[in-house]
Amino acid sequence: MNKGALALLVHGGTENWSPQRWKNRFDEVCAGRRVLQLPDAAFDPAEVHYAAVWKPHPGELAAFPNLRVIFNLGAGVDALMADKSLPDVPLVRVAVDDLTERMTEYVVLHVLMHHRQELYLRESQRAKRWAPKSQWAAGAISVGVIGLGTLGADAADALRRIGFRVVGWSRSPRQIDGIECFHGTQGLAPFLCRTDILVCLLPLTPDTRHVLNRDLFAQLNRNSPLGSPVLINAGRGGLQNEADILQCLDDGTLGGASLDVYATEPLPAESRFWTHPKVVLTPHNAADTDPDEISKYVARQIERFEAGGALENVVDRNRGIS
Repeated sequence: MNKGALALLVHGGTENWSPQRWKNRFDEVCAGRRVLQLPDAAFDPAEVHYAAVWKPHPGELAAFPNLRVIFNLGAGVDALMADKSLPDVPLVRVAVDDLTERMTEYVVLHVLMHHRQELYLRESQRAKRWAPKSQWAAGAISVGVIGLGTLGADAADALRRIGFRVVGWSRSPRQIDGIECFHGTQGLAPFLCRTDILVCLLPLTPDTRHVLNRDLFAQLNRNSPLGSPVLINAGRGGLQNEADILQCLDDGTLGGASLDVYATEPLPAESRFWTHPKVVLTPHNAADTDPDEISKYVARQIERFEAGGALENVVDRNRGIS
């Protein structure tokens, strides 16, 4: 076997991140290449040319002197970027249709959940109370998608097709058919004041850390049928000021929230998010990574790279995008 080996470093701790599950898939798609499941494999670190990782421990990747490319198996790379010993080789994030479709499913589900008053209806069910409220049409609600990358743009288009009024914001100009797009610092305020349900799919950068805070929430539309605006964050936990979110839920600045990501994961048992009546909580599974699609994606990238082609979706480390 003369191809550079692929090291698999997966530290998930949950069923969807079973290391053996990923090892089986990479063995199938990386024909003729040794796939090493760490930390169990016996190997020479010098034979490793590629690493496919999820939440590797700091310093683990520095052990491979001939490493050529790092593939992150999830969408966010903030944990990797925090490793000061990370080798200076291309860092590739996944971008496959399956991941995009799963994120869009999550966004549509949670927008509809708040739009169709599901928190109230489930509470009514528990209380055995038959008291439906007036239900407004989708066209009466404006959904603002902040972050118009691949995931955000697809989710925005799906919401538009359902009938919501959709606006979007991004750092640089974007054009999406049927969606009013804002950009840059000057475009943020007019975007926020049009937004009843805020969907956050921003990357985590030094500029976006804790961007979901009281000052931002206070600029959301106060005159929608919802009564108070709603936050949906399926981006990164570092985007949100969690104390501000709780306080804004308590005082009515926010009417509800769906959260898939948190500053500390797994979410500590003492967090108020677990029991807050206005919070829908999910365990960072909005766009669960599928080993079948991702392993094929990584294998294709390696083959293209070894044939002299360019890698796709390389992280710009200067911007710190995750």
